[in-house]
Amino acid sequence: MTQPTDDELARLAQQLRVDSIRVAAAAGSGHPTSSMSAAELMAVLLGRHMRHDFGRPEHPGNDRFILSKGHASPLLYASYKALGLIDDDELRTFRALGSRLEGHPTPRTLPWVEVATGSLGQGLPVGVGMALAGKRLERVGYRVWVMCGDSELAEGSVWEAVEHAGHEHLDNLTALVDVNRLGQRGPTRHGHDLDAYARRLQAFGWHTVECDGHDVHEVDRALAEARSTLGQPTAVLARTLKGKGVAAAEDREGLHGKPLKNPEEAIAELGGVSDLRVEVQQPPAARVLHAVHSGHLDLPRYEKGEEVATRSAYGQALTALGAARGDVVALDGEVSDSTKAELFGKEHPERFFECYIAEQQLVAAAVGMAARGFTPYASSFAAFLTRAHDFVRMAAVSGANINLVGSHAGVAIGQDGPSQMGLEDLAMFRSVHESTVLYPCDGNQTAQLVAELAERPGIGYLRTTRGATPVLYGPDESFPIGGSKVLRSSDKDRVTLVAAGATVREALDAADQLAEIGIACRVIDLYSVKPVDTTTLRAAAEQTGCLLTVEDHRPEGGIGDAVLEAFADGRPVPRFVRLAVRHMPGSAKPAEQLRSAGIDAAAVAAAVRLLVETAVVR
Repeated sequence: MTQPTDDELARLAQQLRVDSIRVAAAAGSGHPTSSMSAAELMAVLLGRHMRHDFGRPEHPGNDRFILSKGHASPLLYASYKALGLIDDDELRTFRALGSRLEGHPTPRTLPWVEVATGSLGQGLPVGVGMALAGKRLERVGYRVWVMCGDSELAEGSVWEAVEHAGHEHLDNLTALVDVNRLGQRGPTRHGHDLDAYARRLQAFGWHTVECDGHDVHEVDRALAEARSTLGQPTAVLARTLKGKGVAAAEDREGLHGKPLKNPEEAIAELGGVSDLRVEVQQPPAARVLHAVHSGHLDLPRYEKGEEVATRSAYGQALTALGAARGDVVALDGEVSDSTKAELFGKEHPERFFECYIAEQQLVAAAVGMAARGFTPYASSFAAFLTRAHDFVRMAAVSGANINLVGSHAGVAIGQDGPSQMGLEDLAMFRSVHESTVLYPCDGNQTAQLVAELAERPGIGYLRTTRGATPVLYGPDESFPIGGSKVLRSSDKDRVTLVAAGATVREALDAADQLAEIGIACRVIDLYSVKPVDTTTLRAAAEQTGCLLTVEDHRPEGGIGDAVLEAFADGRPVPRFVRLAVRHMPGSAKPAEQLRSAGIDAAAVAAAVRLLVETAVVR
């Protein structure tokens, strides 16, 4: 195809500005000025450098594009109109109820959007994940283009991504930085000082190109240089003006996130409405041989009574899953010897990704790889995954299928103390849209649940335990997501003990102690914390009248809340007690930690005696 001339690209940029103004005016909201500053960047990218078959978004050779500055969605949607993907009528539905053109782009409604953006600082880290997939997994020559705003370069997650991309020599990654000087409430930290950004990026091993972002010839030269640079990722630092082309808006503060006051005058100033079309170069022929399921999964098997840490079972099960499925990849945050993800890395080194102590990049890379069709398992200490909560939240908005694994959960880790104890993680992951939250108590249960997660859409979370726990279940027992296991039951039960993970053994020991004084207890292993087994819980409440939950977690948002939600439909709530970690732990041995937190067998037994009003005065 014939490439557009510089003049044609300049006119296309003006059209993108005009359409950005029009959609914001029609919606009565939006970010036209942030869209106007990047118009030449987008026009030149589409007209000269991007290779993409928009009729086949799944084409393996397609370049990928991420609008990290997702508030500039008017520019993206104006580009879709110029590409002929949407018509003018749909363009003007921007931000309307039921429209595909949401305020910030998501893949839920548009096949050309691969990940949701809008929470600033996330596009580049996700782009790193995509670039890693292209370079190390798919081995296809597509390029990942990420358009960033200068304001978001204040985010720490951006610099996690910058360092990782430099370390991995991702020369298939280009960041287009729209340096328009103005943020939401005023000037950015570095304004138009392109050298300040360049020095920082170069220190992390990036190649940088500075240009006038409104000169299509300079932008073209910069993007060509990015494409030809080998061994380094490239950042194109484009000096631009917010609201470019409209005198009343250009480089003026106080207009962020607002439609222009006089849109018709602004449109006339820019040359009026037009309907130019642009053709993007087709990608080269490419074939990705994604490994298919082998059909043979040989999970580890443990004997009853054997002592196995669930974190070890996770590593062994993931390794087995990786042998059966070539789409499974593992990522870790420099704790793989503790999470036991290192077992996968030793067996499948080509599909193991060390993300170092950068949990935001860890989760973002998983999201990027999931967008490319892989099934990622990303692991770290449960406590440290809280740093990446916003990435988990946005992964759910993207509809990403990723599995996260948090080890070293709860006070049961022992002497390391509270900074290392995941005590809020269940609440965090339960709050994520349509998430799955699992907390196994033994090796065979862990192995089965690792495999179950591979087939489960959405955000999956598996909580593992540091210390060894006794194997309670046989290797052939099944553990469907949404289920539970009743470990003790009789028609004389006066209370139901509900536990998961580290506290299952404590609940069983307490039940044994109570049986000696004539108090029969039902014990439920609630390994699926979300979705929760409402049927079993409701039956237990009806038959025993009392529920007691015991968890190695804060009382807010954990197992106790999950159990109570089973009775949120208006039915009578049973007598209910929750035991959880309510104090601030220190350093102590695991058994001492459980006792101090009031979640060991003795504490459970004491609470039950009070609950059923049979406490003995001594």
